[in-house]
Amino acid sequence: MAMDEDLPLRKRTRLEKLVLDTLGIDELRDYISELQAEIARVEADITRKNSHRSAADAFFKRP
Repeated sequence: MAMDEDLPLRKRTRLEKLVLDTLGIDELRDYISELQAEIARVEADITRKNSHRSAADAFFKRP
């Protein structure tokens, strides 16, 4: 057990890596569009969470 605690944490992979050699140009463009849509969704969630954090920080701010 102690040995496991000494190892650095590996970053989790959330997206499955596709074999790009099997995809045509149009399929690659579609794949890029899907990734861009996912990036936009994640960025919107980050913005929303930052807004909530700012509101909480302002509420709990000491005078």
